[in-house]
Amino acid sequence: MTVSQLRLIVETEDFDAALRFYRDALGLPVEAAFEGDGDARVAILRIPSATLEIANPAQVRMIDEVEVGHPASRRSTLSIRVAFEVPDAAATTNQLEAAGATVVGSPTLTPWNSLNSRLEAPGGLQITAFQELAAPAKHSDVDPTPATPQG
Repeated sequence: MTVSQLRLIVETEDFDAALRFYRDALGLPVEAAFEGDGDARVAILRIPSATLEIANPAQVRMIDEVEVGHPASRRSTLSIRVAFEVPDAAATTNQLEAAGATVVGSPTLTPWNSLNSRLEAPGGLQITAFQELAAPAKHSDVDPTPATPQG
């Protein structure tokens, strides 16, 4: 099996504000949009590249400390944060704040040599805007090869 796409669904009461934020402020183009019965609406926005980052609670706390200066508040036990790589984290943070996001942590130099800021976007999703300042190290103790069945 090969996964060909990752979709992250953001449910929000203020669809128009969230759409303006992600489409206009972050510049994500609309790939498709649909409307249904009962005022049902969805817009699918295209991102050129996506990765799935899996982090344990200790790593999440460490990133919170770096980006926010303290553990970030969570509204539920499901912790999802979306990170967007941008060419200028400081300028993007200002643009996103002007577009309705709340700055939770100002642009901060991280130990992995990126400039990260944390914001709460319209709809309540916490996002990180990050700018890579140098190529990140590709060190890992996790085996990247898929498990093979024991037989």
